[in-house]
Amino acid sequence: MINTLKFILLNSIKRSQRVRQVSGFTLIELLVAMIMAALVITPLLGFAINILQADRREQAKTTSQQEIQAALDYIARDLEQAVYIYDANGVERVNSSTATSSGIQDQIPPGVSITGCDSSTTTCKPVLVFWKRKFLSSSDTFNNGGTSITVGSLTNNNDTFVYSLVGYYLIEDNSSGTWSNTARIGRFEIRDGIRRAPQSDGSCPTGTSSRTEGTETVCYALLPSSGFMPFNMQLSGDLSTRMNQWTKHSDSFPNNMTVLIDYVDQSTTGITPTCAGSQQQVPATPVGGFYACVDSDRTIAEVFIRGNALARIRGGSSPPDYSSQESAFFPTGKIRVQGRGLLGVEN
Repeated sequence: MINTLKFILLNSIKRSQRVRQVSGFTLIELLVAMIMAALVITPLLGFAINILQADRREQAKTTSQQEIQAALDYIARDLEQAVYIYDANGVERVNSSTATSSGIQDQIPPGVSITGCDSSTTTCKPVLVFWKRKFLSSSDTFNNGGTSITVGSLTNNNDTFVYSLVGYYLIEDNSSGTWSNTARIGRFEIRDGIRRAPQSDGSCPTGTSSRTEGTETVCYALLPSSGFMPFNMQLSGDLSTRMNQWTKHSDSFPNNMTVLIDYVDQSTTGITPTCAGSQQQVPATPVGGFYACVDSDRTIAEVFIRGNALARIRGGSSPPDYSSQESAFFPTGKIRVQGRGLLGVEN
């Protein structure tokens, strides 16, 4: 009997030990494990987040630097064909019959409203305005009074050039929600057309269009941009005087303000322009991170752009202003270009 009881007791103890071996962790063991895991994982997560944030900040700086350089390269290629660059007197004075006090402020946007650059825009300031020779390839296609036409069909498959008026603007407005709440650089251009001589009776040849320019009727195989008017080389005075008395055509401008670059710094803190010699600062009073130093007589312009990489990171309706402590997030770029376009007779 005693042996039987010993046998049963030993079997019970063994079964109890087996049950304890496969029953898992106790609640205390789980709590201890969770605390230890938290102590290890939390610093690792913080480290990973810091790496991601640092990478995002570096990427924002790199993107801004690349975009500024690309914008400057584009402007430089544009300016190389310039025949005349307006200084501050030219873009900040209204048109006047008095040559020495005349300018084109009221002849270009925003003095003449277009979409994206009008009186309702917070800031739309002309910075770099110039005339240039615009190359037209024989394969270029234009809408000519509702009809699609190629340049080659008008020039016997030859390339040609016309004059165009180009403007680069600093714009601060995001009413459409399309752009950031910093500043951006917009580009505006209107070009001349391809003229044809009138027939002996004064009428325009078949297949051409006519347009009244002042008191003259001009025949065009390719119509100029709406609002374009050629500069008058017959006026008295030097080139600067003649250009500053330019007036637009009575037609409305096309709404073709395009954006070259966004996330331009909207603040002026830390900007101290130094325009050397006879150069004029445009605009005369900086309104943001885009300005130029212009020597109209020598057709030279130095262009300065400062970006705002912090705005890419932080977003929001109030973009951060420049500060010396975070100057690395406000990359800058500058170029100096001399226009080499020549005044001549258009085809």
